[in-house]
Amino acid sequence: MKKNLIVFIILVISSILMLNFFNLNEEKYTNDKLHQKKFNTHFRTYTLTKPETLDFAGEKAPIYAPDIWERYDKEIHKNVYWQSNTLFYLKRANKYFPIIEKILRKNNIPDDFKYLAVIESGLENVISPAGATGFWQFLENTGREYGLEISDEVDERYHLEKSTQAACEYLNNSYEKLGSWTLSAAAYNMGINGIHNQLEKQSTKNYYNLFLNEETSRYIFRILAIKEIFENQKKYGFHIRPIDLYNYPENTIITISNANINLYDLAIEKNINYKILKKLNPWLRDEVLTNSNQEIYKLKIPNDSKIEIFEN
Repeated sequence: MKKNLIVFIILVISSILMLNFFNLNEEKYTNDKLHQKKFNTHFRTYTLTKPETLDFAGEKAPIYAPDIWERYDKEIHKNVYWQSNTLFYLKRANKYFPIIEKILRKNNIPDDFKYLAVIESGLENVISPAGATGFWQFLENTGREYGLEISDEVDERYHLEKSTQAACEYLNNSYEKLGSWTLSAAAYNMGINGIHNQLEKQSTKNYYNLFLNEETSRYIFRILAIKEIFENQKKYGFHIRPIDLYNYPENTIITISNANINLYDLAIEKNINYKILKKLNPWLRDEVLTNSNQEIYKLKIPNDSKIEIFEN
């Protein structure tokens, strides 16, 4: 009798534990279903519609062709849905585009080439694994070829105005040889001779007919995607208030021609800190400017001499 009672108690306890187990799992299952339902209700990712027309520098892209649409479609989706990256392109553009646009106009370069700078560097002074440097990503030899001073102390690939001018000269040279702004943009990635050789081998004069390496094959479509987003920001979900945009600091140009200039001392003399001196003049790459030939250099100094000098 006692043995049967023990067995009964064990069965009751087991039943209670099993019931609790199933109840817990049922609760978890219910919670998971509710969570998934909420997710499905609130989270949506939509494919983007095909624009009626696309052009770069007034040259039409044959968006109606399946191959062309697929290549563009990839780039527009990547840039729209990598929101944080594209958001900062838009914020930085307000700071730097006015400078770039003015130099493009001066050199009769189509305004669309400002988007080339965006895809090259994101409007930051970056260095590629191959050593291409600055907003316009000049390699050392090409930079020197187009008049930029490059040394341990001065690297004008970081000089926004001078590197933009050098890029304009390269693009005008490309256009003169290739006869198309689209091909000129592609040549900025692949080189003028590289594009010219492919045009000859493939018996065409049109970028969209060419079979190229992956990077150059994507290059124009990356520019087209950025241009489309910049020109139709709200259509693609980018709502940026004017207060959110970055602005270039108002500044005064000073000239220096002395030898052996200590940049720490120069900052103190101009009543700014060293950080601001370097940020406004990123082409100064060392702490000193030897300037043994006493060249004349132009530096930017903020108009507000107290800018970002915080109390210790």
